[in-house]
Amino acid sequence: MHVPPLTNLTAADPKIAELIQQEAERQHDKLRMIASENYVSPAVLEATGSVLTNKYSEGYARKRYYEGQQLIDPIEELTIDRAKSLFGVEHANVQPYSGSPANLAVYMAFARPGDTILGLGLPMGGHLTHGWKVSATGAWFNAVHYSVRKEDGLIDFDEVRDLAREHRPKIIFCGGTAIPRTIDFPRFAEIAKEVGSVLVADIAHIAGLVAGGAHPSPVGYADVITTTTHKTLRGPRGAMILSTGEHAKAIDKAVFPGLQGGPHNHTTAAIAVALREAAEPSFRDYAAQIVKNSRALAAALVDKGFDLVTGGSDNHLLLIDLTSKGIGGKPAAQALDRAGIELNFNTVPYDTRKPFDPSGLRLGTAGITTRGLTEEHMPQVAAWFSDSVDALVKDDEPAQSRIAGEVSDLLANFPMPGWSRV
Repeated sequence: MHVPPLTNLTAADPKIAELIQQEAERQHDKLRMIASENYVSPAVLEATGSVLTNKYSEGYARKRYYEGQQLIDPIEELTIDRAKSLFGVEHANVQPYSGSPANLAVYMAFARPGDTILGLGLPMGGHLTHGWKVSATGAWFNAVHYSVRKEDGLIDFDEVRDLAREHRPKIIFCGGTAIPRTIDFPRFAEIAKEVGSVLVADIAHIAGLVAGGAHPSPVGYADVITTTTHKTLRGPRGAMILSTGEHAKAIDKAVFPGLQGGPHNHTTAAIAVALREAAEPSFRDYAAQIVKNSRALAAALVDKGFDLVTGGSDNHLLLIDLTSKGIGGKPAAQALDRAGIELNFNTVPYDTRKPFDPSGLRLGTAGITTRGLTEEHMPQVAAWFSDSVDALVKDDEPAQSRIAGEVSDLLANFPMPGWSRV
C-alpha cells in the first residue's frame, strides 16, 4: 500500500489511484538507477501532498502581495535557514520551481540577451541550460562551450582558460548532467576571477553528496550555486539558488518578479523536511555509501568488459560507452528496463551516433543506496547488467524476464520508502 495511504484518492478517482499504486509497485520491484532519481521519505511525501498546495504566496516572506501568510512565511524562512546552515552559505532562495528556472534566474540576474556565457557542452556532459543550442539559453545568449579530453574524458582546463580569456564571458558554468568525476571548483574559480566572470556551480546532481561531505563544496569558490532538491539530496522536485550576500538582491529579483509568480508552498515545506533529514549524521553515512556503491559497481562493470567514460566514478554517476559492444544505448536501455534495471541512454563524449540513439548509458547509485544496497551487492548488479546486454545481442528475451524476477526477489528484502506490499 501507499504510504501515506491513498484512501480519499481511491474513492474519488480509482483509475488514477490504481495507476499510482502500479507505479509504486514498479518502483519497488526495479533497480532504479536513473542518476537523477531517488526515493523520498514518507515525511517528504506528506509535506508535498499537504494543504499548503491551497495557498498562494506571491512575493517573499514579510513582503507578500496576498494576505493569510502568517504560517507560510515561517515555513519559507525555516527552509531558507536550513539551506544556509546545511550548505554554509550567506543567502538561499528556495522558490525556483525546478533546476532549469533556477539557472534562467541566474542569467536574468547577471547577463543580458546577447552576452557571452561559457559552459560545458551538452554532448560532453553539460546541461541544456548551460547555453546549448536547442535551449532558450543557447538562443538568447552567445554560448561558448568547453570540452573534455578524448584520451581520459576529463575536463580540459587549458581549453577552459583559453576560451575564457578569448571570450570574457559574463557567466561561467561548471557542473552538468553526466560528469562521473569530482568537479575542481578551485580551478574554475581561478579562471573566473582572472577574466572577471561570475562563476556558477550547478550541483543539481551532487547536492546530496556535497551536503553529506562526500564531494567537495563549491562554497567559497562559486559566486552562485544552483541545485535541484531531488536527486542525491533526496527531496521533492524543486530547486534552490545559493549565493553570497553580495548577490542576494539580484538573485531574488530575478526569481520574483523576474521569472515566477507565487512559489509552490507544499514543495517549499517538503524541501525543509529534506534539508532537516540531510543535516542528520545518518545522511553523511548515506552519502558516503552512495560513492562506495558507485565505485564498486564501476569496478565490477569494468571486470565484465564494459568501457566507462573516465574509467570509473567519484560520485553517484557512471557513464558507459557501448561502442565496443556493437550496440546502441537506446536498445540497451530498453532491454535493461525489461530486465528490471532502470536507467537512461545517453550521449558519450565525441559520440558518433545520433543523440536519440547514442552510444552510452547513464546510471547512478543514489536510489539503490536509499533502498539499503551496499557494495557487496554491486557485483551481482553488474552481472545482471552484463547478462541483460548479452541477452539483447542474442535476442534472448526469456533471459530478460528471468533477470527481472531475480531483481525483484532481491529487492523484496529492501524496504521502499513510501510503499509496502502489506
